[in-house]
Amino acid sequence: MSLLPGLSLSAPSAATPQPDAASHAPPRTEELPARSELRFEVAFAKSYRIRLVRGTAEVFGSELAPGSTYTFSGTKGAVFTWHGCTLELHGDVESEYVGSETEAMVEWLNVHGMLETARDDAGTGRDSNGGPRVLIVGPDDSGKTSLLKCLTAWGLKMGRTPTVVNMDPREGLLSMPGSLSAVTMGSMLDVEDGWGSSPVSGPTVVPVKTPLVYHFPFASPEDSIRMFKPLVTRAALAVTSRLEEDNEAKQSGIIVDTPGSINQPKGNYDLLMHIISEFSINVVLTLGSERLYNDLLRKFASPKSSDDVVHVFRISKSGGAVARDEGLMRQARQQQIKNYFFGDSRTSLNPHGQWWDFGDLTIYKAVDTTASQAQSSFLPGMDYDDESASGQGPVTWLERVTASQGMVNAILSVKFCSGNSSLDSVRDSCVMGFVYVAEVDETRKKVRFLAPHPSRWGDRALVWGNWPEGVGDLVA
Repeated sequence: MSLLPGLSLSAPSAATPQPDAASHAPPRTEELPARSELRFEVAFAKSYRIRLVRGTAEVFGSELAPGSTYTFSGTKGAVFTWHGCTLELHGDVESEYVGSETEAMVEWLNVHGMLETARDDAGTGRDSNGGPRVLIVGPDDSGKTSLLKCLTAWGLKMGRTPTVVNMDPREGLLSMPGSLSAVTMGSMLDVEDGWGSSPVSGPTVVPVKTPLVYHFPFASPEDSIRMFKPLVTRAALAVTSRLEEDNEAKQSGIIVDTPGSINQPKGNYDLLMHIISEFSINVVLTLGSERLYNDLLRKFASPKSSDDVVHVFRISKSGGAVARDEGLMRQARQQQIKNYFFGDSRTSLNPHGQWWDFGDLTIYKAVDTTASQAQSSFLPGMDYDDESASGQGPVTWLERVTASQGMVNAILSVKFCSGNSSLDSVRDSCVMGFVYVAEVDETRKKVRFLAPHPSRWGDRALVWGNWPEGVGDLVA
C-alpha cells in the first residue's frame, strides 16, 4: 500500500533549534555507570545534543553510534547503558539527571529473550501459528510505547522483522494523530525520531518505512466504538494477510500498542478483548496496573483449546516514565502536523496549494455518536448496543457535508476509495494522505488545500474528523 509521493509521515521530531544562551556554553561530559540511564526533558524550539564518547549506550533499544551527535527537541527521553559510558552533552534542558533505578530494563530484556524463544520455535516448525503476537496494555504514561520501541529495536538487532501496530489515535506511528497504523519493521529505528519516516521526496538518514494507515478521527476509541471496532478488524485482516505472504515476518510476530483509555474495567474490557480476538493475541504484557493484570489473568485462566491460550505477564514500569500534560501533547500534535507538510530540521519538504471547486469534492464529516447514545440511554428499553435511537434509524458514523468556513484549519484524510462509495467502504478504506484546509471561499465556491504533492487526487472520498485539532498558523 503506497502513500502519496512526498509525504512525511514522521513521528514528532526536533523543531528548528533556536539560539539560546545554553547553545553557546561549552559541551560538558557525563559519566554513566553500568545499568544506569541519563533521563532528560527538552522543550519545543530548544535543542539538546548528545554524543557518545566512550562505551556503549542506547535510546529505547536503538544503539548510539560512537562519535555521532544526536539532537533532541520537544521530547522526554533516556540514554541507557548496560556496561557504562561517557557522554558529551550540549544544549538547554528542562530536566536532566542520571537514574539508577533501572531494574525494569533487565526485565524488559528478559521479555525480549522470551519472544526470541517463541520466534525460534516458529522457525523450526514447533509453532505453526507463527511468532509471538504481543499486546501491550496499561494506563496512560506507564511506559507502553517505550517498551514497544525497546522490543522492536532489540528484535531488529537479532535480524527479525516484527510488525508493529499502533491502536492509539492520539499518537501517530509513522502517520498523523487521529490514525491507526501498522508497519513491518525491516530497518533500524531512528534514534532522534523514534520510528523514522515513511516515503518522502528527498534523502533520509534512516531507511524509510511504508505503513498501512487507517483514519480514526477521534481522540479515544470510546468516542466512536462503532467506528473503532471495524477498523481493528480491517487492520487485523490486512496484517494477517501480510504475515501469510512473508514467512520471515510471520516468524517475527506482531507487537500491538494500545491507548490507556481502553484498559478500564468499565464495559468488561470490551475493546481490549476485541483487539485480542481479531489479532489472535497470545501474549499480553501489562504495565502500571495490578488490577488490570489480575482481571486479564482471570479472563484467560481457562482456555477452551490450545489455540486460545493467552499468556498474561505483569511487567515492571520504567522508573523514568513520567506523566505528559495536555499542553505538551497538544504541542507535540501540532509539531507532528507541521512536520508532515514541511519536514523537520533534517528533511525539508515543499507542500503545494491547490484550489478545488465545491462540486469536485466529496467530503464526509465524522459524527460524534456519544451524545445521541447518552440521550437514548435514558429511553425505556434502550441499551448501548442498540443500532437506532428513538426510531430515528441506524446510528451513522459519517455524514456527507458541503465545504464551509468551519473546515478552515482542519485536517482531512484522502481515502483510496471513490467519493460515491458506501459509508462502510469510506470508513474502512486506507488513507492515501492528509490535506490541510487553508481557505474556504463560499462566494466563489472554492476550497484551497495544502497538500504534500502537486498532483490532484481525483475522485476520492475526503473525511473531516474531530481529531486532531486544527493548526491555525500552518500557512499565512
